[in-house]
Amino acid sequence: MTVLIDSWAWIEYFKGSPLAAKAKEIIESSQKILLSTINASEIYHFLLKNRPSEAEKLIKFVLSSSFIIPLDSQIALKAAKIKYDKKIGLADAIVIATAEENNAMILTGDEDFKDVDNVIFIGK
Repeated sequence: MTVLIDSWAWIEYFKGSPLAAKAKEIIESSQKILLSTINASEIYHFLLKNRPSEAEKLIKFVLSSSFIIPLDSQIALKAAKIKYDKKIGLADAIVIATAEENNAMILTGDEDFKDVDNVIFIGK
């Protein structure tokens, strides 16, 4: 199974949250992990703010653990349509479009993804 790990799951993983058990299982497995460039930005921002002394090391871990999927015009246009149809934020729409274009599940606990078909939901 190919899994795009959303920022929410990565952040919970770095917090050591009990909700991150499934994220930890996938991150530390041999599964194919995808990362949208928008997620890389969100994760790095979190690390700079909350774990500044480790931010560089931890973002390198994220990047080296994942296949990075850049935002190209096809994903961008699909994300705009998803944003319009679902009335969600652009970053979330980019994550959904990225996962759909790569036949991946999305691992998250973000409530905005609760009604999305290809989601492994690990939130409350």
